[in-house]
Amino acid sequence: MAKIVLPGDMISDKPLSIQNTIIEGGKTYATVMGLVDEAKGSFIPFESVWHPKMDDQVVGVVETERNGVSIVDLNSPFKGLLILKHSTLELRVGDIIEAIVMAVKRESERVMIMLARPKRLYGGRLLFVNVAKVPRIIGRESTMITQLIRGTKSNIQVGMNGVIWLKDGNVELAVTAINKIQEEAHTSGLTEQIAKLLGAK
Repeated sequence: MAKIVLPGDMISDKPLSIQNTIIEGGKTYATVMGLVDEAKGSFIPFESVWHPKMDDQVVGVVETERNGVSIVDLNSPFKGLLILKHSTLELRVGDIIEAIVMAVKRESERVMIMLARPKRLYGGRLLFVNVAKVPRIIGRESTMITQLIRGTKSNIQVGMNGVIWLKDGNVELAVTAINKIQEEAHTSGLTEQIAKLLGAK
């Protein structure tokens, strides 16, 4: 049975490697408010901040560009740094891109995210979602996002930083489905509910 926990509440009397938790005295405690399923040993935070990791796929907007060096807004406390001095790709302020995290450098309290393999995304729409719900939107082995793409015939790129780019197909239906996944991420049978929603076009 799932229950709501607050920051500082014990999730398990055993040490568990779960994001948004800490381990003290061999026990696991929540660092944010969320929902814990003791039977499954899972924890779903209600809110979360993206913590960049190597090879994370991200979607962002070019904030500044000068001499082949772009600063990218990643909808987080961290900015992305993209160096294109030796690339044929040309970016302008306001361009939407997808890229991967190549490195995360910490200098004192400042964090710089080095980006690589950028691709410009033309047109479309951005949707900002709760970072904690991104894994549910993608689904295990990408089952949920594949279902969304097939059911809406939309081009959808999901960034681990909580930014989603959508274009073509039934974008409005895709947005409705994604919002439903966000709101009901903790419920069972969600995949079947989304399939039914996508079938009602």
